[in-house]
Amino acid sequence: MRNDAPTRTNLLALREELSLARLGRELLDQKRKILANELLALVDQGAELERKADEALAKAWRLLEDAALSDGVLEVSILAGAVNAEAGIELGRRSVMGVPLPVVRTEFVERGPYYSPLDASYRVDAAAAAFREVLSMMGRLAELRVSILRLAAEVRRTARKANALEKIAVPEMEDAVRRIADRLEENERDSLALMKTVKARLGNAPVF
Repeated sequence: MRNDAPTRTNLLALREELSLARLGRELLDQKRKILANELLALVDQGAELERKADEALAKAWRLLEDAALSDGVLEVSILAGAVNAEAGIELGRRSVMGVPLPVVRTEFVERGPYYSPLDASYRVDAAAAAFREVLSMMGRLAELRVSILRLAAEVRRTARKANALEKIAVPEMEDAVRRIADRLEENERDSLALMKTVKARLGNAPVF
């Protein structure tokens, strides 16, 4: 409970503070809604991408197994050792309501031909392409998961701040404003009654 002195200056300051607190509560509530909508959208995207990544990974392993069965494990191992390719990750960032979110870009640099196409089965190329696709998906999936965690944490923080304003700060300020306003009104009534009493006594005083 606040114990501000019952003065007009404090009353004006409290009313201004209360107005700002109410505005802050509204802004925090709007922020929470925007972040929650973004979070739900990313959760949906993450679930769909995770499903596609699982399917793509299963397909890549299936193609690799087909190549091993068709060309032999030794031949596939030799071709794999001849691959001269690099995978890189470029990290960026974007912001949603002040929350920094990662942007992951997966890049592949191939220096080929690293084996003769005449010596390789198309299944090997297909398996390599499938695994590249999986790696790209994994980068995007990591981006989504980190973004979801950060947004969820910010939604909780924003909700706590909004609740603190709504349940604690604003009611305390409203109570203080009412208390000071009532006290000032009471003081005015007392002053008015005193002035009437003094005026009446002065009017009835004997004149010498």
